[in-house]
Amino acid sequence: MSNNQIRAYAAMQAGGKLTLCQFDAGDLQAHQVEVKVEYCGLCHSDVSVINNEWRSTQYPIVAGHEIIGTVVALGSEAKGLQIGQRVGIGWTAESCQTCDPCMGGNQVLCTGNSIATIIGHAGGFAEKVRAGWQWVIPLPEDLAPESAGPLLCGGITVFDPLLKHHIQATHHVGVIGIGGLGHIAIKLLKGWGCEITAFSSNPDKTEELKAMGADHVVNSRDAQQIKAQRGKFDLLLSTVNVTLNWQAYLSTLAPNGTLHFLGLTLEPVLVAVGSLIDGSKSITGSPTGSPLALRQLLKFAARKNIAPQIELYPMSQLNEAIERLHSGQARYRIVLKADFD
Repeated sequence: MSNNQIRAYAAMQAGGKLTLCQFDAGDLQAHQVEVKVEYCGLCHSDVSVINNEWRSTQYPIVAGHEIIGTVVALGSEAKGLQIGQRVGIGWTAESCQTCDPCMGGNQVLCTGNSIATIIGHAGGFAEKVRAGWQWVIPLPEDLAPESAGPLLCGGITVFDPLLKHHIQATHHVGVIGIGGLGHIAIKLLKGWGCEITAFSSNPDKTEELKAMGADHVVNSRDAQQIKAQRGKFDLLLSTVNVTLNWQAYLSTLAPNGTLHFLGLTLEPVLVAVGSLIDGSKSITGSPTGSPLALRQLLKFAARKNIAPQIELYPMSQLNEAIERLHSGQARYRIVLKADFD
């Protein structure tokens, strides 16, 4: 088999089962790195793209964007990496490197030629994957490769707001929704030193969430419990994709506090402008993070021994893993181990 031939699990149509196939990746470009996949996380975004929920999918589609593997080939312009080095690739595979955001270190906001790892590009449900060298992130030796993948999407999504909003150990941060994103947020915030309140719709998770690092757990279905949090939070991270009573959550912010959206809530956010002016409060949102932020996250996770809680599946059982994700029973991230050999 040619070095450009790659085996992968692809969806041929929306809602269809993923099947093993082979495609020609073409010649490795000068700025690219080719990585042999060892592990790849399974994210809700993968399923959204597979099912064309965002109306951007071109079939066949190879998803997978929480990739851990080893470098097997380097383009002539690739820098700072070595053959055999263990690395990670997250949501973004390419950015133009010439637009103002890229030149300013905000490549995740590239306005030139940003390419997502799984949109218009073959992702990590494959034996090999390619990306621009800036987005191929060295993996610290102290991070376990089987659980590190989700840090490259879910992890950076909740980590980047801590940098943007200058969160310190003296701050009180609330996390709305404790699933794949939320549980990583709790672990990171615990390492950061913050006071943490978890908002969960499942009271049965209380002891589990406290064991992860939450100082307080609030029932997000109980309006009185939410009301009792009035004026507490310097930052609220919303990881849910459903509409909640945002006005009630806004009232839980301290002066200069921020409600920051990470989950893709499709309906408009309805709040009274006066509640923003009174207390100088903000509503913000963000995608993932820059290559620098990804490097900082992995170093921080290695230093603080932070790892997502995962369920491990062989990649050949990808369809079963997707069913497990749909069931809502996964605790808390699913990771696939490549088994092509």
